[in-house]
Amino acid sequence: MALARSRRSESGFNYWPGFVDALSTLVLSVVFLLSVFLVVQFFLSQQITGKDKALEELNAKIAQLNDLLSLEKLGTLNLDDQVAQLKAGLATAESERDRVKGLYEGLANAGSDAAGRNSELSKALESEKGVTSRALAQIEVLNQQISALRRQLAALEEALDASEKRDKESQSRIADLGSRLNVALAQRVQELSRYRSEFFGRLRAILGNRPDIRIVGDRFVFQSEVFFDTGQAVLLPEGIAELDTVANALLEIDKKIPAEIAWVLRVDGHTDVRPVSGLTFKSNWELSSARAISVVQYLISRGIPAQRLVAAGFAEFQPLDTGNTEDAYRRNRRIELKLTER
Repeated sequence: MALARSRRSESGFNYWPGFVDALSTLVLSVVFLLSVFLVVQFFLSQQITGKDKALEELNAKIAQLNDLLSLEKLGTLNLDDQVAQLKAGLATAESERDRVKGLYEGLANAGSDAAGRNSELSKALESEKGVTSRALAQIEVLNQQISALRRQLAALEEALDASEKRDKESQSRIADLGSRLNVALAQRVQELSRYRSEFFGRLRAILGNRPDIRIVGDRFVFQSEVFFDTGQAVLLPEGIAELDTVANALLEIDKKIPAEIAWVLRVDGHTDVRPVSGLTFKSNWELSSARAISVVQYLISRGIPAQRLVAAGFAEFQPLDTGNTEDAYRRNRRIELKLTER
């Protein structure tokens, strides 16, 4: 007789609740997608932050290398100045040697009186030759140091080029990772949507077109009267029969869903806005949560894995109909099943 009364009350069908259901479903879907996007962006930002820290350390090392390079260049300039001074000294020594040699040749025929002078000039010439040899040795050493500095500069430039190349490759890999992750998430959502449609389609085919059971967006909605008496959270026999149908359909779908998809069936309990009566429950929060838990516990007893089930109580704060009529209260007292991703 309760079903007959509900059919009579539904004879004047109101399209507005259906529109509210569709809009609520759209909002929930957008919130879910935004949540997934925020989680992905969080993990990507963590990876990018790690790459930025590595890049900062590399830039610090590059700055140190540049400082070292500046010092080496300054040392090279000093060495070049020393080489120039030595060359100038060598030129002066050679000029003095030539002058002494000329004097020596001019005095070669001066006789015995010039013998002492000739000996002194020879010693001076030998001394100048020694100075010249030492200068040439120093120049050779400086040339070798300059060559070593140039090799060090070349190695530093190669290290800088390699560092810039690795940085570009890292940025490219980060961008590629983000793109692949977005594609994978989209594929997961599409695949779960396909199994959800199949699950709800089977339930609809089994349960038939009943006014107290309906599909609203991505949720299967049962009126609370199907499962519970007023103000109670103990399953009725006819409610258990309906849950048997749900459990059988869910077990069949579970065999098809790939193991890598972390799906759950969320059971949501809702009440109307009127306060609870009696001593069993102190608020609509407790009543809606207890009803959702009762459904979950029965599904677990039918073989549904506990990690695939979620119980949630929403009390009167997610109404389908904001009216204050008995029909609005009846529509808001409901149990919703939603196949979603964990």
